[in-house]
Amino acid sequence: MKPLLFYLGLGFISTHELDAVTQHEWRLLYVLRGLAEPLAEQLFVSLHVPLFAVLVWITHHPVPRWRESARLVLMAFLVIHVSLHWRLSGHPLYTFHSPLSWALILGGGFCGLLYLSLSLRERLKP
Repeated sequence: MKPLLFYLGLGFISTHELDAVTQHEWRLLYVLRGLAEPLAEQLFVSLHVPLFAVLVWITHHPVPRWRESARLVLMAFLVIHVSLHWRLSGHPLYTFHSPLSWALILGGGFCGLLYLSLSLRERLKP
């Protein structure tokens, strides 16, 4: 069940990042929002290449401890990510108002929460 939740969570965050491009999310990010629009957009999209490369590499690392730790961090981020979007939802430049946008955000958070719960249950088992 945990592998399925991990891959679903990864799918939700990956697809959310596609949606983030259509929603001009760089306008909300501290470093990028001060840049010219075309440059900010190009950086936002381009920086996802190394970000996802590292994410896939570390969450599939051959050392089980590294792999599981990275997956736990990603799943925790998915939970925190929901609260970040909730907090930003009143910002004038925030445009993630569609049911699809929120399904991607909440779906990832739900997968993350279930994954973390199952991980905690495994650790507490005698």
